[in-house]
Amino acid sequence: MGDLVLNRRQEQLVARVREEGFATVEDLAGHFEVTQQTIRRDLATLCDAGFLRRYHGGVSLPSSVENLAYAKRQHLLHEEKSRLAALLARHIPDDASLFINLGTTNEDVARALMNHKGLRVITNNLNVATMLSENPSFEVIVAGGVVRGRDHGVTGQPAIELVRQFKVDFGVIGISGIDPDGTLFDFDLNEVRVAQAIVEHSRQVFLAADHSKVGRNALVRLGPISLVQAWFTDRAPPPELGTVLVEAGTQVHVADA
Repeated sequence: MGDLVLNRRQEQLVARVREEGFATVEDLAGHFEVTQQTIRRDLATLCDAGFLRRYHGGVSLPSSVENLAYAKRQHLLHEEKSRLAALLARHIPDDASLFINLGTTNEDVARALMNHKGLRVITNNLNVATMLSENPSFEVIVAGGVVRGRDHGVTGQPAIELVRQFKVDFGVIGISGIDPDGTLFDFDLNEVRVAQAIVEHSRQVFLAADHSKVGRNALVRLGPISLVQAWFTDRAPPPELGTVLVEAGTQVHVADA
């Protein structure tokens, strides 16, 4: 599947389904003042990409208990994730220490860091470890534990214990969903437990998350966004979340288009 870029109507369509919880083709066609055939094409694109899920008579949001397949997430919003990753990388100096956890966006962050020098990286992401080990000036430490075949992520108590042995300059984390009240959510309890350890043992926490994560459903609570010193994204957050971010003291860095 090629890189997917949503047009304005498709973005608004996803937002409306998020607000309503469920929508029919007829309702959406009337709301957007387009033909049902146009809406069906949009829905086919959005469902194939995993933004929505088909049900009898309409569409709803994807499951809150199951993430999109890794291969599909690699292609979704690839250009946006690359831009925000490049912006985040510019905030990490040479000769810094950092954690990098799981997620396709964090793999873009690792790619953006390849021209740095002297980084010391602890990661539970084997894709990140393999990539960064190509830079001879880096020292890469890999967490032990259970390896997930679907994305080469490492979770479990050994990974948590390794993280707890360090106190690094930056913890770079990804997330699956950001609630309007600022709560961070993900799908896998074991993954979240490693991320919580990373947050606890980092002097600064950087969140790498594109705009599609806002309002997205996921099951496991990581914590409030106040745990994050800086959020790197591709689009300014909605006003209601902006108020939460100000109260939390979380800086927002938006990558230029």
